Amino acid sequence: MAVIVLASASPRRADLLASAGVPFIVVSSRVVEERLPGEAPDELVRRLAAAKARAVAAARREGVVLGADTEVVLEGEVLGKPRDDEAARVMLARLSGRVHDVLSGYEVCDVAAGRSEGGVVRTRVEFAALSPAEIDAYVATGEPRGKAGAYAIQGRAAGLIRRIEGSYTNVVGLPLREVLEALGRMGAL
Repeated sequence: MAVIVLASASPRRADLLASAGVPFIVVSSRVVEERLPGEAPDELVRRLAAAKARAVAAARREGVVLGADTEVVLEGEVLGKPRDDEAARVMLARLSGRVHDVLSGYEVCDVAAGRSEGGVVRTRVEFAALSPAEIDAYVATGEPRGKAGAYAIQGRAAGLIRRIEGSYTNVVGLPLREVLEALGRMGAL
């Protein structure tokens, strides 16, 4: 079996792979995560996932490299990660009582064979209507920092969400079913 390399420093992605019993190593990519002018959200996550996987794959002679990127999208706008607690409050107030999309792009590269595949997974998430006090209390936990859309569904934000349609693991940061299938097709599992 080929060595599986996770091209991400995300502890959430590592936790998801480990929970599925997938043996892997982590080699973080240094890809700059910027949106290109006019780039659609699904194109953004797909491009960044591929760039991360290919950047790490380029430095290897063998193995299967997995890259991923996740974004929260509200009415076509990529929210990104909050720069500070005030930005987190603004994002959460915008998400309050509304439905948004979580998009994750993934790319799996077989280094030795020189082939790759990937895709984009979309999950719909509906937030409960949040009071300013609820938003402040959540922001005070520090959990929104560094998280797309300023929340972590696998953490305290689970109580802020009314429902989801689609993959839960996608919202955490890695569409596990689709990734496992791709790894299997690459002969890594």
